[in-house]
Amino acid sequence: MDTQQTIELFDKYVIANYGRLPRVIVKGQNGYLYDADGNEILDMFPGWAVSGIGHCHPKVVAAIKEQAEKLLHIDNTFYSEPQGVLAKMLSERGFGGKCFFCNSGAEANEAALKLARLHTASEKYKFITAEGSFHGRTFATVTATAQPKYHEGFLPLIPGFSYVPFNDIEALEKAFTDEVAAVMVEPIQGEGGINVADSEYLRTIRRLCDENNALMVLDEVQTGIGRTGKWFGYQHFDVVPDIITMAKALGGGVAIGAMMAAPEVAASLIPGKHASTFGGNALACAASIATLEAIEEENLLENAQKIGNYAMEKLNQLAQKHAAIDHVRGIGMMIGVQLSSDGSEIVAKCLERGLRINCTNQTVIRFMPAMIATAEQIDKAIEIFDSVLSEATG
Repeated sequence: MDTQQTIELFDKYVIANYGRLPRVIVKGQNGYLYDADGNEILDMFPGWAVSGIGHCHPKVVAAIKEQAEKLLHIDNTFYSEPQGVLAKMLSERGFGGKCFFCNSGAEANEAALKLARLHTASEKYKFITAEGSFHGRTFATVTATAQPKYHEGFLPLIPGFSYVPFNDIEALEKAFTDEVAAVMVEPIQGEGGINVADSEYLRTIRRLCDENNALMVLDEVQTGIGRTGKWFGYQHFDVVPDIITMAKALGGGVAIGAMMAAPEVAASLIPGKHASTFGGNALACAASIATLEAIEEENLLENAQKIGNYAMEKLNQLAQKHAAIDHVRGIGMMIGVQLSSDGSEIVAKCLERGLRINCTNQTVIRFMPAMIATAEQIDKAIEIFDSVLSEATG
C-alpha cells in the first residue's frame, strides 16, 4: 500500500485518538526513520523516547530472534530465566531493589501507587505529585498527572491526590499530612517541558517521607535506562528513593515496564494484590537484557553525557542567534529548548526537511536523541533547526 491507502485504512478502522503525522513509517535503523515515500528522517525523538539505543539495534534484534524460537510467553505462575536475569541487572544498576514487571510506564506507576498504599498504614491514602507532571493515562495515573488538560472529560477523578508546584519546597512542606502515603515525582519532568528537579527539593521529599512514614516514588519512565548519562535520573542527585518506575527505553523498542522497590517495601506486594498477565514475558525481558548489555558494551552512558553536552552547547549557540529561543535546559540526552511562542509549526517544518523533534507544553522543543547519536547527526539536526527558525522569524 502507498501512503494514502494506509491513511485511509486507519481512517476507516483505527480509532482516531492520536493526532497523527501524515507519514507512513516502514523502517527504522539506528538514528533514522524511512517512510513509504522513500524519505529519510533524522530522528531526534525516537519512538517517543522509547528507542533509546536507536531503531532496531542489531543486538536487540538478535536477542528477540533467538528468544522467539524458544519461548515467547509463559504465565507468571512459573519461573523464567530472562525475567530473573533482568531483575538482577536492574537491581545492580539501581539501589538494590526488587522488580515487578509490566508493559508500560503507566502500569509501572499504577503498581507503585498500589504498593505505597499496601506498605503504609491503613489511614494513609493520599498522594502528593507536582504540577506539570505526567504519570500516565490510567485513572490513578492520570489523576496523579497534575495537568488539568489531561483531566478534561474524566471528572470526578480518584480522591486523595494533591498537587504542589514543582521545585517549591514550602508548598511541599505545607501539603504533607499524616495521611500521605507517598510523594511521586519525576527527577526531570518530560511532558511538562524538561524541567529539572533541584537537589534540595528532592532531598526535602526524602526527609519529609522519612519523618512521616511515607514513601518516595520517582517516576523514571523517561529518565531511566541511561537517557541522562546515568542508569537512572536520581543518580544525579544526592538521594535514594523507595520506589522507581521505568519503561520507554527499557526494552530497546519492545513494550515493557518495571517497578523497582526497596526489598523491605517490595515485601508488601504479596500474591493476589497485583499482577500483569504479559508482564515480564520472556521476549520482552530478552530484549531488555540485550539493551542493557548494549549500553555497557558500547559505552552509551558516556556517549549520552558527551553528545548531550555537545547538543546543549550547539543549542545554546542558537539561542544567542535566535530571539525565539529563551533558554536551553536538560541533562544528557534529555534536552528542552524553551521558546517564546508556540513551537508546533517549527516541529512540522523540521519534519518536512527530514528532522524529527517534538514540541511539548506548547513552547518547549524536545531533543531526546538515541544514546548512539553522533556529533555529525547533532550538527545536521542543528542545521535544519537553525534554518527553520531563521525562516520563521524572518
